[in-house]
Amino acid sequence: MSIVQLNHIRKVYDTKVAVDDLSFTIEPGTMFGLLGPNGSGKTSSIRMMIGITVPDSGSVSLFDQPFTRSALPRVGYLPEERGLYKKMNVLDQLIFLGQLHGLSASVASRRASLWCERLDIVEAIPKKTEDLSKGMQQKIQFIAALLHDPDLILMDEPFSGLDPVNSFLMMSTLVDLCSIGKAVLFSTHRMDQVEKFCNNIALIHRGHLVLSGSMREIKSIYPRNRVLIHFEGGDGFLNHPSIEHVKRYNGNVEIKLRPSATLDEDAQSLLAQAIAHARVSRFEVMEPTLEEIFIEKVQETSPVKNDRDLSLAQLDQPNKGGLDA
Repeated sequence: MSIVQLNHIRKVYDTKVAVDDLSFTIEPGTMFGLLGPNGSGKTSSIRMMIGITVPDSGSVSLFDQPFTRSALPRVGYLPEERGLYKKMNVLDQLIFLGQLHGLSASVASRRASLWCERLDIVEAIPKKTEDLSKGMQQKIQFIAALLHDPDLILMDEPFSGLDPVNSFLMMSTLVDLCSIGKAVLFSTHRMDQVEKFCNNIALIHRGHLVLSGSMREIKSIYPRNRVLIHFEGGDGFLNHPSIEHVKRYNGNVEIKLRPSATLDEDAQSLLAQAIAHARVSRFEVMEPTLEEIFIEKVQETSPVKNDRDLSLAQLDQPNKGGLDA
């Protein structure tokens, strides 16, 4: 049984195409990464998925059925734009939000207390929302999305503004929920987080799907042609003929090797030359990162100048229509 199925959905706001011919499927027990720069169509896709907006064309299915609002009690949603009642204390607020999802006050109270304990914010329970830090408020809304034990969990930029410790705590919680059969859609432009935790991904750019599939399959397509070197001393080895381009940091270099049928031999030759010129403390041959794969796929369809210095942030496009796409 598929949890989510999008079939060729399209959404246009005035003259802006937010989503164009997007299709993917999410299965139970999957951590699914919906990825792309800001304004790429991630939030618009989620809104169509749960009936906040309706596709101009295409179809949405939830839990193997054409979308109806009767499926929404099985969905937990953390929107990118947060919305808590500033004057309510945390427990009353979570009880109220739980009741909106059909829980009794006693069940909502018990679950809220357990979740606050799990996420290490018990001290926040009697406080008003306005007295909490932004990170604390984010945890409260995270709990609100999970309180009714949903089967599909939609997280739109859930870790924006969180410190690394709390980001990891929340992500670990989502991984645990996947392990018991929940499906999690994790929408973000932070590809490093997705690379660590997601089973399947869909990469979108300007509303178009540019890459999708399992993380393992996608990574296996690309050669291990990146080399990370930590060194002290001379850098004469950087003139090695197999090097396509180099990113330099303080004592570190990230190298992309030229396409070759003998990549392993090229890497070994580069290592020998590096040792001849410098004291090497780390030499690692790697597959490309997800961000590098995404940039390469974007460039295949819309070439960008100065690709050596291109980053995901540079692909972010302002939303000329004034809408959060």
